[in-house]
Amino acid sequence: MLADATGLPVGIKSAVGESDFWIDLAQQMEKDSRGVDFITIDGGEGGTGAGPLVFTDHVSLPFRMAMVRVYREFAIRDIARKVVFVGSGKLGFPECSILAFALGCDLINIGREAMLAIGCIQAQRCHTGHCPTGVATQNRWLSRGLDPHHKGGRLANFVTTLRKEILNLSHACGVIHPALISSRHLEILDDRFGAVSIEDLFQYGPGWGMPVKDDLKEIQKIMEGLYSSDSSK
Repeated sequence: MLADATGLPVGIKSAVGESDFWIDLAQQMEKDSRGVDFITIDGGEGGTGAGPLVFTDHVSLPFRMAMVRVYREFAIRDIARKVVFVGSGKLGFPECSILAFALGCDLINIGREAMLAIGCIQAQRCHTGHCPTGVATQNRWLSRGLDPHHKGGRLANFVTTLRKEILNLSHACGVIHPALISSRHLEILDDRFGAVSIEDLFQYGPGWGMPVKDDLKEIQKIMEGLYSSDSSK
């Protein structure tokens, strides 16, 4: 009803604890044409300081476990490709972003790292309205500490560098775009010199986390076009 009335995508943004809600949602979407357009999975390790400290420290699963738990319910019913999955929770580093894409994310949200780029000192006072650096406040005197023209350049540098490093890691995996990284490309190491692939560790099935064939072709076409235009310059 919301989608029909607004013409906008409708989705869920949630931390993950118990699984009953996600199982029920996947079952309903499997047998009906209705459903959410996107699901944003918030890892328990995330949090910009706006939430209660006890929640930030002790509530919800870490991103890896949360993403796998939710994605599996849709993948085993062959409806994961009907949903855009968005990852969130300390994913502003290239290796973390790559892992999120391998687990099935189509997009990632970045909060903490972007805030640090524009001057956040993690004072953990976001929820009070008295952020000392002016990043998270409506106080006019404090907000003068955030100059958009000066800090905007820093944020742009962060995003540009992050995208470049994600692409570099993708190329190291032998693919042209991070969307093409699968659970077979990555391994998790332990402190006893052991290693296990993402696919085996999280028991991912064939093709889980990958775009459909038509999207794969379109991604390759776009990226090849970008590289050919760059080389011609």
